Order: sequence, then structure tokens, then C-alpha cells
Amino acid sequence: MSVKEIRDAMENEQVCFGCRQALKNKKKSKTFFVAKDARDEIIEKLESAGIEFSVLKSKEELARELNLDFECEVFSIK
Repeated sequence: MSVKEIRDAMENEQVCFGCRQALKNKKKSKTFFVAKDARDEIIEKLESAGIEFSVLKSKEELARELNLDFECEVFSIK
């Protein structure tokens, strides 16, 4: 379900990749997702900023399912 949300947002160019973009656009974004193998520092940064997120699959699985040529720990949907 949530991978489908990211895929749909990618088609509409409404997804941001990475922790920095999530923090930068936290007021504009409505949904946040984190890879289950994200680094602890990333989780701490998001939690300290008051961002609620859902945990998804591993970075490798997400990159494969979303057809990305890079791995990403944080996805935010505008």
C-alpha cells in the first residue's frame, strides 16, 4: 500500500527523497516513510523534529520496487 503511494507520488512529481528534504519540507509534506534499515541518527532527527512516519521495507527492496538507481532512507509525499 505505502510503496504504491510513493510510486503514485513519483509519477506526479510530489515525492522528496532523503532526510534533509523531509526536514526542509515538513510543513508542506503530508506523509513520511522510512526504510526499516535506516540509520538510528536519521530516526532520531525525524523524531526530534516532530515528524511522524511509517516504516517500510529495506532500502534495497524499496529501490528495486520503485525502480530507483539509488537507495533512500526517507521518503516524503507532498
